[in-house]
Amino acid sequence: MADRKPDDLEKRPVEAVEPKPMPPVVARLVVEIRSDGTRTLARGALEDVAAGEHVAIQAEGQSPLQLAIALARSIFKVPFLGRVVARGLLPKKREK
Repeated sequence: MADRKPDDLEKRPVEAVEPKPMPPVVARLVVEIRSDGTRTLARGALEDVAAGEHVAIQAEGQSPLQLAIALARSIFKVPFLGRVVARGLLPKKREK
C-alpha cells in the first residue's frame, strides 16, 4: 500500500455541503479561567436570552476537578438555568 501513487486513489464526486440550521439561542455562558499554579479561578456571566436575565458566576478550586465541580455548583444555583437545562433534557413533545 505504501507504493501507491496519488493518482491511484479513488476520486469522489464533489458534493455541496449544506450546513444544518442552528437551533435558536436560549442561553449564553461566558467563562474566564485564571490560574497562578496554586489556585484556579473561574468567573463569568450567564444570560437567559428569552427572559433577558443576567447573572455572574464564580468558582475557585485547587485542581481542575475541584474547579469544575465548584463551577457546576455555581451554575446550577442559578434559578433560570434550571428551566433551560430541563427544557434541553426533557424529551420533545410528540405531535399527534
